[in-house]
Amino acid sequence: MNGFSGKLSLQAWMVAPETAHVMAALLEDGGDARFVGGCVRDALVNRKVLDIDIATKLKPEAVIERLIRHKINYAPTGLKHGTVTAIADGHPFEITTLRRDVATFGRHAEVEFTDDWAADAARRDFTINAMSCTIDGNIFDPCGGVEDLRLGRVRFVGDPATRIHEDVLRILRFFRFYAHFGRGEPDAAALEACAAAAAQIPKLSAERIRQEILKLLDSDRCPAVWRLMLQCGVVAQFLPEAVRVETLENLVRLETGHHDGAIVLRRLAAVLDVTAGEIPRISQSLRLSNGQSAQLLKMIDPGVKVSLTMSDAEARQVVYKLGNDMARNVLLLAAAKAGNKGDLERLYQTATAFRAPRFPLQGQDLLDLGYAPGPEMGKTLEALEAWWIGEDFSPNRAECLQKLQAEFGPKP
Repeated sequence: MNGFSGKLSLQAWMVAPETAHVMAALLEDGGDARFVGGCVRDALVNRKVLDIDIATKLKPEAVIERLIRHKINYAPTGLKHGTVTAIADGHPFEITTLRRDVATFGRHAEVEFTDDWAADAARRDFTINAMSCTIDGNIFDPCGGVEDLRLGRVRFVGDPATRIHEDVLRILRFFRFYAHFGRGEPDAAALEACAAAAAQIPKLSAERIRQEILKLLDSDRCPAVWRLMLQCGVVAQFLPEAVRVETLENLVRLETGHHDGAIVLRRLAAVLDVTAGEIPRISQSLRLSNGQSAQLLKMIDPGVKVSLTMSDAEARQVVYKLGNDMARNVLLLAAAKAGNKGDLERLYQTATAFRAPRFPLQGQDLLDLGYAPGPEMGKTLEALEAWWIGEDFSPNRAECLQKLQAEFGPKP
């Protein structure tokens, strides 16, 4: 399939003022520019377009000159590889000169610029990412991506083994795109090539692996695709502890039933077969941020009793300790691991509806009563808070002070 291959109805992002501004600069005086890659793919299947990439025959220097002339801010993000990022009204647009590969070695290939749209498409990873579209909606599809997208096929452009040799990350990208856009049986040649090259995955940076895996887990088809990755020996190369596919399947089903939506760290927690002590190593292997690591640890080990048979009062204690969102996380994970819902419906409702109050007393209250600052005062305050929690948060400030005087005395 070559040349013009259909029409895309005009999208809001295509006619937005900032997009029109950038495209007008590139198309001025007979310039040639098209939307490329993911924005075209996602628009064709009515998915939200997050990033807008543009390709052009213009050399990077000419792109910059036009952006300056049209008073559009820019960043020279990858001039060696032909990429300039335009920033119009706060929105980034990655603009890349058409190119062909001269030599490939992982993420950064040696390229030469070209004016051949088909040559540029031929260097892309998958057919569904090799389409381009004019500002008027005319689609150009030299690799057959439109049909593959319609049929739910994820195919490499050209020979799969060759494309993977160029960049091993394409193994993980294959499974990620199959999770989000695939239907039916996966492409056999692609699957065979991924399995054959799986041992090369540890050469990738942890950051690149993390990015692909978290995006994969955002798909509701992630359990089936994860099982496929296990069968191909892919998961063992970067996260051998991630084998609990049945738990992941249960979790996705529960999320759907509770309209909870995909939380990728929760899904990662579901598929991991680890203890709390192993989380630092997992976090390091994926280069998770400190915040992500802390969340994952709480999901694996909440530090508070969580049971599918606990009382509403106990569920409120979980909310107090963890917050509403994390309380729902650990309840869904508990049900997914158990393989049964227990009293999840009741507990989930409590975890959603309860708004944890603030403990009525602070350290200053004890100081005002003559307590000396230090560890003993802290222990007294903690004991009093534990009593208040055990009373289902009902005692007010006066009752807490009365309990302090009665149980702990006016001061140590």
